[in-house]
Amino acid sequence: MRVVASVTFETVQRRFARAHPLELTHEANTNDEAEEHILHAQHTLGAWQRVVLDRDDLLRIVLPWHLGEGGERELVPASGLTVGQAVARLRELGDTYARTNPVCARKLDRMTTAPFSALFLSARAVPGVDYAGLVVREGLIHLDGLHRALAWERAGRLTPGTRIEAFLAVPAASAAADVRHRAGQDGD
Repeated sequence: MRVVASVTFETVQRRFARAHPLELTHEANTNDEAEEHILHAQHTLGAWQRVVLDRDDLLRIVLPWHLGEGGERELVPASGLTVGQAVARLRELGDTYARTNPVCARKLDRMTTAPFSALFLSARAVPGVDYAGLVVREGLIHLDGLHRALAWERAGRLTPGTRIEAFLAVPAASAAADVRHRAGQDGD
């Protein structure tokens, strides 16, 4: 992971709102939940960085509990899985997952060819039921982008040279240290 710059929470909110309108009409729009996770990250940690992830970074992102959009089969248990583990689980389940979790499967299919877009992450687990049971509480913790990350990897689009932009919530103290050591630009 490479830190590009420290950014304000307003920048994060603008980027999220532009890419994730709450009124977007598609099946199982969870943009409101993702926005809530981002607000929790702001209140818990207080600072943000724009970062660039490579494939290895992306595969290590810890995903919180995910019921598979109300399907019959839980995709990510409350204890969490990494993106790499969740993709392996999807491959293991094969066509069964699409039959038991049609809404989630359609989201994954739709995201397979979606352009790469920014993910939203936290350096620590945030408050909320989705994060309460996470075993891994620090690292790259997912706030938004689960279906995109899984779909991109499952489709083989995350090659060694791929770089994905992300906004990472970090403790305010570490962000202040980062600003002292580099010229952070707050742009989007």
